[in-house]
Amino acid sequence: MIPIVTSAEMRAIDAEALRRTSESTLVARAGTAVGHQAIRMMGGAYGRRVFVLAGKGNNGADGRCAARLLAARGAKVRVVPPDEAPLRIERPVDLVVDAAYGTGFHGELHAPAVDPGIPVLAVDIPSGVSADTGEALGEPLAADRTVTFGALKPGLVQWHGRRLAGSIVLAGIGLDVSRARMGLVEDSDVVSRLAERPLDAHKWSSAVLVVAGSPGMLGAARFAASGASRAGAGMVRLGVPGCPPGDLPAGEAVGEHLAGEGWAPRVLEISRRCRSIVIGPGLGRSEDLAAQLRELIAGAQVPVVVDADGLAALGSGACLAQTVSSCPSGRVLLTPHDGEYERLAGHPPGPDRIAAAVELAGASGATVLLKGPTTVVASPQGQVMVVTAGSPRLATAGTGDVLSGMIGAFLARSVEPPLGAAALAAHVHARAAGLGMAEGLLAHDLPELVASWLSAVREGSPAGETGAAGVAGFAGLPVPGGQSGEWGR
Repeated sequence: MIPIVTSAEMRAIDAEALRRTSESTLVARAGTAVGHQAIRMMGGAYGRRVFVLAGKGNNGADGRCAARLLAARGAKVRVVPPDEAPLRIERPVDLVVDAAYGTGFHGELHAPAVDPGIPVLAVDIPSGVSADTGEALGEPLAADRTVTFGALKPGLVQWHGRRLAGSIVLAGIGLDVSRARMGLVEDSDVVSRLAERPLDAHKWSSAVLVVAGSPGMLGAARFAASGASRAGAGMVRLGVPGCPPGDLPAGEAVGEHLAGEGWAPRVLEISRRCRSIVIGPGLGRSEDLAAQLRELIAGAQVPVVVDADGLAALGSGACLAQTVSSCPSGRVLLTPHDGEYERLAGHPPGPDRIAAAVELAGASGATVLLKGPTTVVASPQGQVMVVTAGSPRLATAGTGDVLSGMIGAFLARSVEPPLGAAALAAHVHARAAGLGMAEGLLAHDLPELVASWLSAVREGSPAGETGAAGVAGFAGLPVPGGQSGEWGR
């Protein structure tokens, strides 16, 4: 994973680095990385005109260092403090370097106007964007590219920051970010953490039990079961409470008859041969559901994924925490979208989706996958995995049901902990959508695309679009002191 650290964590990392390395050395490394990217964006330096907005802090120092490098390569560079900047930056400027303010900025920024077509390179984070939430504090410049150092900042992967940062280049300058508690999921994580089936595997070694749907409303059950099957479950058992056996969805899933009420004991009996349980999509809002769900969780010896109508039945606050703590397996995973999150937490997630997921996970004792343009998965211990590979084509009914089935399959395939299973499933779900139609993608298209993408990544040739801020691979220029990488929008 690509590490993510908050502004407070980065201050501590910087302080630790300064005990080993001089500040001038770190500034030189950062400025060199910025200068290299500026040259790449302009296709050279000689004769190019560069406008550098440089503040008084370390961010400005990095910008001034880059300015000296560019001038030495023959560029015509003008360095201006942000409070003295002209109202408009006009052609023939070839590049604007935004080094006005860094991760410690507070207040509101009203950046100068830049003529259309002049590219902007931001240093660490676009000035005026909150490093922790991604909120635009005033009117920041939208960058075409951002060079950030050591680790990503939460504000680069969520809220306005995802759009304002442009493509992101991660420059290693000798900062130790090995203890980061958050990370951005990459394709390589799927390969390294989702083990191939062993030679002695059999269908029950990765079996998933899906409890979903209701009489006359079988679409969600079908999507969840198909998602589990195509994500590698060797066996899918599907139970629809109250649905006659002859009406259960046809397909690879083995149908299990469940009574309309009081079905938890039967589900627990079936689950003895399964490796995970997925419950909730399309179950409806019956008065009996909450009691059956609590009984199921209290008796489950395997991980339980709760989605959709199951989330509505869980309650909130102390009731939710008590239900989660009753699970013998100790592994309950909740998958809310924003509206479901509000019912569970008592308030909307707000702009800082990372903090929101961490809060609910800590309060409930469950692993939480908060769905959205930036999907965040948080463990009760505060570990976080972030997925930015999604795209608007997934904003259609039923795709979340497919995801819940996929999570069940990854749990059944022994991806541990539940944090990893949920985050990898969300990443694969999003990447698979990139193989589909740009317009008119439907939930029933997704399971087969999931199998195709997983097969391709196993063979070393993943395909599909990465989404607005997905990882597109490493291609960064090396800089002194560590690794560099670039991923595009």
